[in-house]
Amino acid sequence: ASCVQHRLVVRDASSLQLLQLYTCLDQIQYLEWSSDSLFILCALYKRGIVQVWSLEQPAWHCRIDEGSAGLVASCWSPDGRHILNTTEFHLRITVWSLCTKSVSYIKYPKACQQGVVFTKDGRYMAVAERRDCKDFISIFVCNNWQLLRHFDTETQDLSGIEWAPNGCVLAAWDTCLEYKVLLYSLDGRLLSSFCAYEWPLGVKSIAWSPSSQFLAIGSFDEKVRILNHVTWKKITELDHPATIASKKTIVYKEVEKSPTVDTERLSFPPTRELASSLFSTKSKYDISQVPVSLQYVKPVADRANPKVGVGMLAFSADNCFLATKNDNIPNAVWIWDIRKLKLSVVLEQLCTIQCFQWDPCQPRLAVCTGTSRVYLWSPAGCMVVQVPGEGDFQIVSLSWHSSGDSMVLLSKDNFCVCYLEREEV
Repeated sequence: ASCVQHRLVVRDASSLQLLQLYTCLDQIQYLEWSSDSLFILCALYKRGIVQVWSLEQPAWHCRIDEGSAGLVASCWSPDGRHILNTTEFHLRITVWSLCTKSVSYIKYPKACQQGVVFTKDGRYMAVAERRDCKDFISIFVCNNWQLLRHFDTETQDLSGIEWAPNGCVLAAWDTCLEYKVLLYSLDGRLLSSFCAYEWPLGVKSIAWSPSSQFLAIGSFDEKVRILNHVTWKKITELDHPATIASKKTIVYKEVEKSPTVDTERLSFPPTRELASSLFSTKSKYDISQVPVSLQYVKPVADRANPKVGVGMLAFSADNCFLATKNDNIPNAVWIWDIRKLKLSVVLEQLCTIQCFQWDPCQPRLAVCTGTSRVYLWSPAGCMVVQVPGEGDFQIVSLSWHSSGDSMVLLSKDNFCVCYLEREEV
């Protein structure tokens, strides 16, 4: 599904054939599929309205108007039959049921990076709250929205919460001014508290491994600390130095090469194909000899949100690799072998890393850098894929299909779908 101003366009994922076209009341600012792909939610934040469309019954649609309370966020519940709307100033969360048309309210939600999270199995929801100048967490049962647990947290200014994939442990972390990661059980017991240091800026990003065995914490000191699920103690620290010295690390460096044109084919005026090849530069990967010095950017100290520390990290689907990005070295992706707890590969790009995401089915990483190229890495090697087409298609974000056979590449105004051939086993 994609939106163009106030129109919602639904296409077939394999052929991009147009299936449905819906018209909303105003410009669509957010859209989300239900878990069973039968409904689509469209949020019109300016109007405080949510419109819901059905794929099975195109004539049916639902409209939710929050009125004077306003609307700043909207999302589906895991069952795909309830919608959670957050009102302006985070006064409350309204739970709307599409089946019974009933309404439930959750008071005092906190405005933070990640304040509403569901377990992977969809049974429980955790909500970060702020009341009486203190942080709290409430855990709800999703089938009836009853409160299961409510407890306060030992945080000064709770920044976010995240469930482990197995749904047994909830991680909560404090503001960047206070290094503190807290781990709670489903019944609200504090299992462990982790603090790496005291005075400098603290936690910047967090990621659970798919097996729930590891919790990776990216910090402003340019390091990733990994906690184990048995004792919740640190098992290793992963540094991000500007110089790669280990001979066991493979450094792939992106280099641009000028196009080579056969002089016998030159004609005037040139054909469209020849003109595009004359003025388009291609890139490839070279393996650099260590030691390798990466481009290091010194952060501006007197500005808010400095570009420093590990801001992006993600585990591969098989738990074997961890990809990270240190904002001080914006052109590099670091790939760590979790089995050996060692740095395996560094991808050094020509432009700043915008986004990376793992294939949901196998250890294959896709990277984009705001250019018309997408970069793919797997343990077998890496490659550069040029997006065909006229004009400058600058990829700023990407998203894998759940099957791993294709991915959506997004630019500021357009999108395209990249299909990958499945290897014969």
